[in-house]
Amino acid sequence: MSHEFLHPRGWKPAIGYSNGVSARGRTIYTGGMIGWNGDCEFETDDFLGQVEQALRNIVAVLHEGGAKPEHIVRLTWFVTSKDEYLADLRGLGRIYKEVIGKHYPAMALVQVVALVEDRAKVEIEATAVIPD
Repeated sequence: MSHEFLHPRGWKPAIGYSNGVSARGRTIYTGGMIGWNGDCEFETDDFLGQVEQALRNIVAVLHEGGAKPEHIVRLTWFVTSKDEYLADLRGLGRIYKEVIGKHYPAMALVQVVALVEDRAKVEIEATAVIPD
């Protein structure tokens, strides 16, 4: 794989994410994926359920471009409640590993006042690089 995970010497380990990623190849950018299905319908108002669906939506879009979850180099998460995100980190980690695997790209998390879709609790953007 042409991805290099960047971790400065002497820094504490990053848990569940990488501080940086260097990659070379064809790049795929997803739009912000929310927790609704392919018919633009929410099946749950549960935070973790919406995270799972948003991640599955990312994987589906990447698949269309010939990419896999391990090609993801960056995820940007927008959540309407930091408290909901932090409420069950073990459950969040389990869902993440089920959908994405043990692959931890550079990530950022931002709490926002609202998302465009009123029922959405999370929106995630992904950048993937398919090696040359």
